[in-house]
Amino acid sequence: MLVDTPAPGRLDAEVHTDSEDLSDAVMGDLVKAILARVKKVDRDHDIPYIAGYSQSGEIIYIDRDLPKSFLHDGKRVQIDRFVVIHETIEKALLDELGLHYVHAHQAAMRVERGAVEAAGVSWSAYDRFTKERGKMIGDKRLTRVPPDLDLTPYRDEHDLKTLRQLIAGYSVEE
Repeated sequence: MLVDTPAPGRLDAEVHTDSEDLSDAVMGDLVKAILARVKKVDRDHDIPYIAGYSQSGEIIYIDRDLPKSFLHDGKRVQIDRFVVIHETIEKALLDELGLHYVHAHQAAMRVERGAVEAAGVSWSAYDRFTKERGKMIGDKRLTRVPPDLDLTPYRDEHDLKTLRQLIAGYSVEE
């Protein structure tokens, strides 16, 4: 996991809204709680599939060429929190439950979508933005890859081309 489980009192302090139904306010609490547990977000490397995580789960990597925001309905939408939510959930499901990447990714994407929509952002606009950027990122040459990037997604997807690029692109300055 990313960090030790907080003390019970702290967990209670994170809950500002209680609901048995789907709730944007509860999702907002969840997003804040997850973000509080992330130790580091790194935007200095080339990361296929837009983002990833260190083997330990302590670092969430977001590709250095992914814009930090996009324009939606005349407003600037900061995206790092949504990407971090996805990567954190995905890594926890892989490590803690031993799920296959496909299942962990699907579950993480559903939580990411809930967070996006709870923030009042259109999922279709966000998804379109990330897919367009993901294609551009996927087409580039990987030259700065963190040495501790978890390769599970690429292995589980049998993405040998990307695995070879990742291994060839490991950063030597680290």
